[in-house]
Amino acid sequence: MDDGLPHTLRSDALDNRERILEAARVLFSAEGLDVPMREIARRAEVGPATLYRRFPTKQALVAEAFADQLRACRTIVDEGCADPDPWRGLCLVIEKICELHARDRGFTEAFLSTLPGAPDVAGREYTVRALAGLARRAQEAGRLRSDFVLDDLILVLMANKGINTRSAATQVMASRRFAALAIQAFEACPRHAPLPPAARLASEAQPSA
Repeated sequence: MDDGLPHTLRSDALDNRERILEAARVLFSAEGLDVPMREIARRAEVGPATLYRRFPTKQALVAEAFADQLRACRTIVDEGCADPDPWRGLCLVIEKICELHARDRGFTEAFLSTLPGAPDVAGREYTVRALAGLARRAQEAGRLRSDFVLDDLILVLMANKGINTRSAATQVMASRRFAALAIQAFEACPRHAPLPPAARLASEAQPSA
């Protein structure tokens, strides 16, 4: 009996942790990071004390809930930086990160968040430094406009976050076109390559009869 009890407790604790993380991902993605911790506990069907025992702060919960997405973002940035053509690498980063954000609003909130003391602050700093270096190389190659600053990319991501459509597919389509427009705006000598297909947002916005 004594041998089985600790295993049961560990199993219950692991189950609670996974339920909390899943509830956090769903609520953060749907409503952003302002969701109260008590609402996450309610969704996970655990008590607030259990939630705070596993995750003492919202910062810790955000970092753990979106660990996979933050790793994916770092992989994208590393892929762009590894491209011998820095402009092509920067375009890849913009396209892929915008699409990743379009698929997961909560990840956008996590990526842009400046919550103090977040466990992944160092990871975000690494990403910012890598992007700054990639942009500088693209400018030196004459492909990225000379007055570009990294805040312009943050502005694009913030605007991309505002894309909100009825279907995930339409949201991704709109994000791809938006990213293409941003890339043309950033290019030193725009070549006006064909844009991705347009999402039919005007018709979607019209009230139903």
